[in-house]
Amino acid sequence: MLAIRSHFLNHFNDAPALVVKSPGRINLIGEHIDYNHGFVLPAAIDKFIELAIGKRTDGAMHMVAVDLGETIILPMHNLAPHATVWVNYIIGVVDQVLNTENNNASIEINLVSKREDLAAGFDICIQGNIPLGAGLSSSAAIECAVLFALNELYSLSLTKMQMALMAQSAEHTFAGVHCGLMDMFASLHGEKNKAILLDCDSLDFTYYPLVLDDYSIILFDTQIKHALASSEYNTRRFECERGLAIIQEKYPTVKTFRDISLEQVEACLAFNDIKGLKVYQRCKYVVEEMQRVQLAVQDLAKGDMQAFGKKMFETHTGLSNLYEVSCPELDFLVEAVSNNENVLGARMMGGGFGGCTINIIKKSAVEEITKTLTASYAQLMHKELAVYITSIEEGTHLVAE
Repeated sequence: MLAIRSHFLNHFNDAPALVVKSPGRINLIGEHIDYNHGFVLPAAIDKFIELAIGKRTDGAMHMVAVDLGETIILPMHNLAPHATVWVNYIIGVVDQVLNTENNNASIEINLVSKREDLAAGFDICIQGNIPLGAGLSSSAAIECAVLFALNELYSLSLTKMQMALMAQSAEHTFAGVHCGLMDMFASLHGEKNKAILLDCDSLDFTYYPLVLDDYSIILFDTQIKHALASSEYNTRRFECERGLAIIQEKYPTVKTFRDISLEQVEACLAFNDIKGLKVYQRCKYVVEEMQRVQLAVQDLAKGDMQAFGKKMFETHTGLSNLYEVSCPELDFLVEAVSNNENVLGARMMGGGFGGCTINIIKKSAVEEITKTLTASYAQLMHKELAVYITSIEEGTHLVAE
C-alpha cells in the first residue's frame, strides 16, 4: 500500500496535518450478548484503516477513498445521509461533532469555538486493508479514525469513550445500522496483546493479557453473507426480550439476563410448543454464554489458553444449536478443526449466517491446516476460503512521520 501521506500530497498538493491509523476488531468470546446487557471480550487487530487529514478554509469537505478511486465533495452544513455508503462513515461523525446536543453521548463540553473552526472544512484521504464483509468492523474503524483525527486536529478534548459513543450514534443515524458499542469501543481502546472485557451495561472495562506464545489467531472467511442475517438478528432480540419478560413475571427483582440463573430459565421457559421452545433455547444460550465469558477471562488471567479454547468451541455449539445463527459453511469450518490437537479453539464470530470463524492455531500447523481446509471447503462447499492471519495490536492512534 502506497503511504497515505503520498496519496494526500498527490491529490491535494500539500502535506497532511496528521495521519491516523484505526484497527478492525475481533471478539474472542461473548457473542450476541451485548444487547442483552452482558460482557464481550474484543481486541483490536492488525487490519486497519489509515487516514490523512488537513484543514481547509472554504467550508467544504473533500473526501478521497483511495482504494475505491472515488472523490466526494460536500459542504459542511446541512449534512444528511448520502447515497455513497463510505461517505456516511465520515460525515456521520462530523455531524456528531457539529451537533453534539443531538446525540446520546452526553458530552458536557463547550464546542462552540471548535465547531466554527471545523465548519471551515477539511481534506481527507482514507485507505485500508480490513477485508470488507468479513465482520471485522471496517465501518467502525473509519468512524473512529475520523473522530480521532478531528479530536487531534481541532483540540476537541474528547475522551475515547465519548468518541466511541459518538461513532455509535453516527452509525445509527447516518449508516442506518443500530449496532452496539463493541466495535467502536474496541477500535479506540485496543492495546497490543491484550483483550478487553467490556461490560455492555455499565461500560466499565478491564484489560486481560492474551499470551499466545506458539499460537496464532487465524480467521477463516466463508465469504458468504445470507440475506436473512438482519431479519433473524431482530427476531433473536425479540425472543430474548420475550423470555426476559416471562421470567420477570415470576421473579420481579430480575432486571436483565445478568440476574438470571439457568435454574430460572428451566423453571420459567421450558415450554413444549415450538414458539416457546425457541424462546427457551435463546435464553439458555445467553445465560450460559454470560457465564462462559466470566470463566474465560479467568483462564486468560491464569494464562490457560487450553481451557479458554474449549470455551470457544462450547460457544459455537451454543450459537449453532441453541441460538441458531450459524450456517452449514460456518459449522463445517469449526467441525473440521474440532479434533485437531493443534487447534485450541474455534467458533463462528459476529452476527452469523456467514462471515468468519475465529481460530487459535499452533503456528507450526497453520500452513498445513489452511491448505487442507481450503481444499476441503472448495470440494464440499463449492466456495473459495479466504484466510487472514491476525495479531492483537494497538487501538486508534496517531502515526508519526
